[in-house]
Amino acid sequence: MSFSATAFLLLDATAPAPSPLLQYVPLLFIGVIFYFLLIRPQQKQRKEQQQLIAAIKTGDKVVTSSGIYGLISNVKETTVMLKIADNVKIEIDKAAVASVVSRSTDTTPETTVS
Repeated sequence: MSFSATAFLLLDATAPAPSPLLQYVPLLFIGVIFYFLLIRPQQKQRKEQQQLIAAIKTGDKVVTSSGIYGLISNVKETTVMLKIADNVKIEIDKAAVASVVSRSTDTTPETTVS
């Protein structure tokens, strides 16, 4: 008993076609994986960096993205003055600050009104 090529074609033609929505499930699954493994962590990191830049104030010790350690001596709208040695100050963009080594502590006593 042998089947001919036409018999295989007839059997294949009678099989139900898969739903078009089921064909897109693997692509949707890959998209969800990309979101959680690549896009979401990058967005969180960018948000944390923006919060760090917004919280910079005079007296903070920072490290720039190029590896320069220094002390913030003045904060402007888009730039900061970074003191890297005695009588040596450079002006850098706020976005170049990679991390804050230590925050400044305000030692001014608050006066309370009684």
